[in-house]
Amino acid sequence: MTTNAEPTCVVVMGVSGSGKSTVAGALADRLAWPMAEADEFHPAANIAKMSAGTPLTDADRAPWLAAIRDWITDRAAAGESTVVTCSALKRAYRDVLREAGARVRFLHLRGEAEVIGERMRHRSGHFMPPSLLRSQFDTLEPLRSDEDGVAVDVKRTPEVIVEEAVTRLGLDAGRPPTP
Repeated sequence: MTTNAEPTCVVVMGVSGSGKSTVAGALADRLAWPMAEADEFHPAANIAKMSAGTPLTDADRAPWLAAIRDWITDRAAAGESTVVTCSALKRAYRDVLREAGARVRFLHLRGEAEVIGERMRHRSGHFMPPSLLRSQFDTLEPLRSDEDGVAVDVKRTPEVIVEEAVTRLGLDAGRPPTP
């Protein structure tokens, strides 16, 4: 979508299993914005490490976060607002994403470890094992009041989460985001 307003990227964030892909897909459809999955930006070494049950280090994450930031910037340079999934567990990681050439906003899918762990046990085909969930909760730094974003409880349906995000972030299909 091309507008005169500054392009925006909504980063759908949270621990693995919180529903980032589902919510981001529904949000991108609702807004008619292109979407990217952060998992697609991981180098093979990171995927192998996580598949083996080893948490990533900040050094492992640095090129991954830079690649996501650069994708946001490239799309914004083309005048497009976007949606991207990314765990964005630490403020420092979100700071890297905020370096993109767009207004970067966050939708934190917040939930209890028990609820998310149960979801992870019932999904298949994902490289992130449930055994790493605790390390993600240990790493998670929730959004602070000075960060541009909102938190929504994952117990809600994806449709309700999307509508709440659109309302609370002041977004609407076909219109630029509100400042």
